[in-house]
Amino acid sequence: MKISGGEIRPGSVIEHNGGLWVAVKCNTVKPGKGGAFNQVEMKNLMDGTKLNERFRTVDTVEQVLLEKKDFQYLYEQGDALVFMDVESYEQLELPQEFVGDRARFLKDGMMVTVQLYGEKPIGIALPDQLVLEIVEADPVVKGQTAASSYKPAILENGVRILVPPFIATGERVLVDTNELTYLRRAD
Repeated sequence: MKISGGEIRPGSVIEHNGGLWVAVKCNTVKPGKGGAFNQVEMKNLMDGTKLNERFRTVDTVEQVLLEKKDFQYLYEQGDALVFMDVESYEQLELPQEFVGDRARFLKDGMMVTVQLYGEKPIGIALPDQLVLEIVEADPVVKGQTAASSYKPAILENGVRILVPPFIATGERVLVDTNELTYLRRAD
């Protein structure tokens, strides 16, 4: 679907210079002289390179619509992670570097969303929040509660986060998987 350069918004996926790019930041500029343009910071979906490009309102680009499918995480096999399509039961193997550091949050049976372009996976989204157990937390130091100080803690998957002083080892907490931050105690 063709759109004008002025219609590009953050999150838009476009075809540009023979590659797939996602708009990260957009800034409409109206100079005193000449026509307005959209200054777009983009990231290549295939190799992760970044590009700053100017699109005038008369320029047209091809907007790409990605298919999103639900997959269930099954297991780790060597350097690959195996997922199952919940509709067709077909298995999909993705390299660990495709998922990145967030692979440590994967648990057996977890549902994820995979973005596909044609049949090729180009992105994966884990749940935004997960309940995890604290396996190691520093003890509370008296007098530390005067200021809003946080202490380091280690989650069951080995990820280190900062938690409030009242959180102890063995407690279950809600964690933001995108920012790697403590949200609150789990119910």
